[in-house]
Amino acid sequence: MSYKTLFRENPIVRKLATIQFFAYFGTWFSNVAIYSMLVSFNASPILISIVVAMHFIPGILLAPFSGTIVDRIDAKKLLGILLLVEFSMTMCFLMIESIDDVWLLLIFIFIRMTSSSMFFTTEMTLLPKLLHLEILSKANEIHSIIWSFTFTAGMAIGGLVVNFYGTTTAFIIDGVFFLFAFLTLINTGIKYTHETSHEKIIMAIKSGIKYILENKHLIKLILLHGTVGFTSFDTIVTLLADFHYKYVIAVPLAIGLSNATRSLALMVGPFVLGSWVNKERLFYVFLIQGFGIMLWATLQYNFYLGLFGLFLTGLATTTLWSFTYAMLQEEVEKRYLGRVLAYNEMFFMFTNASTTIITGMLAIYFELYFVTALLGISFILIAFYYKNGILKTK
Repeated sequence: MSYKTLFRENPIVRKLATIQFFAYFGTWFSNVAIYSMLVSFNASPILISIVVAMHFIPGILLAPFSGTIVDRIDAKKLLGILLLVEFSMTMCFLMIESIDDVWLLLIFIFIRMTSSSMFFTTEMTLLPKLLHLEILSKANEIHSIIWSFTFTAGMAIGGLVVNFYGTTTAFIIDGVFFLFAFLTLINTGIKYTHETSHEKIIMAIKSGIKYILENKHLIKLILLHGTVGFTSFDTIVTLLADFHYKYVIAVPLAIGLSNATRSLALMVGPFVLGSWVNKERLFYVFLIQGFGIMLWATLQYNFYLGLFGLFLTGLATTTLWSFTYAMLQEEVEKRYLGRVLAYNEMFFMFTNASTTIITGMLAIYFELYFVTALLGISFILIAFYYKNGILKTK
């Protein structure tokens, strides 16, 4: 089924995609304003890094609780509450006036990113309750395409708004995006059977962990999906710009063009591989990812050839992310979906963070092309692990 056909024949996918677009655009749009504001306050690098880290900490720390909440509350109601919380916290950014208010900023970011993380888990819990596997995989691909586009466009347009109109205007516009998402949501009919849980929170957390431990195949799928986090190339892209490309082009432009090129590939990839992939062919998609990264490693010496190589690394990533996510969604009992997907997101974010840190450490001792090639080789190994350790044992 094509994306056009899916949008035409399935209004719920179309509406949810619209909500995702506004919500994710809002998430990325104000990041430039936040970082620009910190620079204007003459914040130290350590303080800036703490603010950046606060965008990831909620999803890691609160996964057990957020997953339990997702399983207990009706999805539409919860999505609406979360969007309003994100809107409120974005408006609270307007209260930050000096470096002395940064502790408030950290609180606001923590609350907003908690809501954002829970919003993602809620949506991904809802989709398998509404769609079967073929459409579910397509819906996941659409989600990933929207994420890639809003990440690129949100940052870019947000930067322009901040540059010409200031952070206050950017925060207000950002809040409007969340309101648009909320208005779209309340006009969307979502019908599914919601199983109300009467377990206490602690018992629900324990039962969710027990369910995962008793289903070893779910652990394998969580690990498999988490390996897509090895495509976290932020450290490598930044170091390439600093060590090599600054002699050809300004560092900010090198980083920006590199991220834009990869984001374009993330959007294009599903149109190339999305309709072709299935559980047997997923093995080859992992191989494509691995060889693409290894080719990029050989082309990094030249900025423009490196852009071509970086484009190739992004072609398979969205398909890997969306299809492995759909495989996990398909295997989980509906009443445990929120908890399992929250733990899955926690591990995925941990993999991203770990990859970023480890590549930075390896770059101290090895050339960047060697570090990049190691990531490519890891996907070759993952492909064979999938073929022999998951596909054949299922």
